[in-house]
Amino acid sequence: MIKTLIVVLCLVIGASPTGHCIRDTLKEDMELERQLKLINKPPVKTIHTKYGDTVDCIDINKQPAFDHPLLKNHKLQKKPSIRKPFEKSSMKKLQGTQIFGFVKCPKGTIPIRRTTKEELIQEKQLLNSSIFVKDVSGVHLAEMALSSKYGPYYGIEGGTSIYNPRVTKGQMSLSHVWVENGPIDSNNKISVGWHVSLDLYGDNRTHSYVSWTRDNFHKTGCYNLRCPGFVQTNPASYIGGPFLNTSLYGGPTYRFVVSISQDPKSKNWWIHLSNTIAVGYFPAKLFSNLSSADKVGWGGRTLTPRGSLSPTMGSGYFPDGNFYHACYFTYIYYKNASRKNYGPENYQIKKYVDNPKCFGLSYYGNLHRKVEYCLQFGGPGGDCGD
Repeated sequence: MIKTLIVVLCLVIGASPTGHCIRDTLKEDMELERQLKLINKPPVKTIHTKYGDTVDCIDINKQPAFDHPLLKNHKLQKKPSIRKPFEKSSMKKLQGTQIFGFVKCPKGTIPIRRTTKEELIQEKQLLNSSIFVKDVSGVHLAEMALSSKYGPYYGIEGGTSIYNPRVTKGQMSLSHVWVENGPIDSNNKISVGWHVSLDLYGDNRTHSYVSWTRDNFHKTGCYNLRCPGFVQTNPASYIGGPFLNTSLYGGPTYRFVVSISQDPKSKNWWIHLSNTIAVGYFPAKLFSNLSSADKVGWGGRTLTPRGSLSPTMGSGYFPDGNFYHACYFTYIYYKNASRKNYGPENYQIKKYVDNPKCFGLSYYGNLHRKVEYCLQFGGPGGDCGD
């Protein structure tokens, strides 16, 4: 198996699987084995889910996050100081909340989806051309952000509809909210939402995810818990879990609420999924420049290998005002220095759509009742250029 992976790695980088390449790849393979041991901790219990995931229940105090050199003496924050950071997010009238991966781990443990060597290799390839880095070939976006002029920001939330865009190897399609700060070369960023990636999971299902970086993915950052950083606290819901159902054009529509908010006491950045489920947090010490965010936003992105057609984004349809058609974010809110909830006003926002023939974004402001502050995004993709 190892020899096969070595040959594959050599071919991936375009080298002949002999001599210098094999020596370098053997060294890289040993490093991958070391990283896997750090990620896949000895479990208290192992659960094989009906979705095909292997989930390990790990002692909460021995999880991968605490291997990070900046977190050696980190004190675990078991729950946020504010249970529900965004109070207005009921969204009961549109559709029922959709739950992602759910398991039952013993008390004192947390669930972590087991990572394979093949998945780790593919993730490294994807991060080399990260979907979150601007002006990277093959990355396309339809997003709305709040201008740094009106910051700083301390939280963001939205309820997004869940779709299952088709992707092939090397592609990704996602819906996310994010917070970031800093110049491009040292950009600190947290992104949370859902995505579809054959490379990361070995399937075409829609999965929940988190990601982070403190240097614009030059040397730091990863998805989910595949490197030390994210501190998992929830004993039942695991990051990277698949959604039970996804939306269809015209209905039914399924959605979940996602938020990133800075704890006012610890300054850690907490992740809530499905509104009230605190899954865990990114410790403040992890970042070099994220005591607050200078930009926050909502929307979608796609990634495709250079010269190939882009996958669809969201439902695959352009915004048209019908929330059973294009992918949406409803109940959009942010927190500024007052720590109160605000909906974006038109003068505060900036739209980023790199290719209008492939994707679009429409912001509707406050429509009240079922959706409040809301937007739609997405499109069919295709030949979107490099």
